[in-house]
Amino acid sequence: MYAIETTDLTKYYGKSRGIIRVNLAVEEGDFFGFIGPNGAGKSTAVRALLGLIRPSSGSAKIFGMDCIREKNQILSEIGYLPSETVFYSGMRVKDVIRLSCDLRKKDCRKAAEELCERLQLDLMKKIDELSFGNRKKVGIVCALSHSPRLCILDEPTSGLDPLMQREFFAILRERSRQGTTVFLSSHVLSEIQHNCNHAAIIREGRIIASGSVEDLAKASAKRVVVHGSTEPIFLDGIRDQQAIEDGLRFLYNGDINALLQVLSRRKLRDLSISEPDLEEIFLHYYMEGDTKNDTYPA
Repeated sequence: MYAIETTDLTKYYGKSRGIIRVNLAVEEGDFFGFIGPNGAGKSTAVRALLGLIRPSSGSAKIFGMDCIREKNQILSEIGYLPSETVFYSGMRVKDVIRLSCDLRKKDCRKAAEELCERLQLDLMKKIDELSFGNRKKVGIVCALSHSPRLCILDEPTSGLDPLMQREFFAILRERSRQGTTVFLSSHVLSEIQHNCNHAAIIREGRIIASGSVEDLAKASAKRVVVHGSTEPIFLDGIRDQQAIEDGLRFLYNGDINALLQVLSRRKLRDLSISEPDLEEIFLHYYMEGDTKNDTYPA
């Protein structure tokens, strides 16, 4: 059974595009990354999964349950961290965490205390006095302390300093090893590459690539560096061509024989062809050509 499964999930806001025919299949226990820049549709997809918005068409299921009809049952299995955390004014951190545990109808005190200690969170501070990063820590504790089967995390590390980011991902990896499914929405590619097993790339509301992080980093495009010739190469399949000190660097996903034929006419000092990292693959997908903004079909 999939932890998350969507079929042609679509959401329009009037005539404006939200997400279009999004198909996802996240295995239970997976650490899954959802990559895209701001405005790509990540948060819309997350809200549809949580039943916070009703899709225009298509469907979404979590643990086999429909995200609209069985929302309440689903939410009891989820730990959710929004991109911006908001709490009741005037409460102390310990009171917010206690309220979160009480709403879950679970005794989360021990787990919450451990998380607060690891994240260096002062329980006696008032919410109104906290920095953005410390409010994010409170959100993390509320999302994880009840040991959910599925964690849905929307841009979770914004506001956290590097040490806290490292500790946060250590916590997530521990939970993942224990069988928790982690769905991580982010525009920070290094977070996905270093922590996730599988990922999907979303662009202008559509999934443009998905698979294992390793396979995505090996997909078709190659990183090519030539030394000895700085004249630009005009060939189908070349993307992100850049001049370097004594040559060129670019991504290439065309016929390798065609590339070698072009290069054979130049006096090269050196040539290297290698696998790109995930960031280069991401840029490659986003530079394949701009699409027009989608509007609701007539």
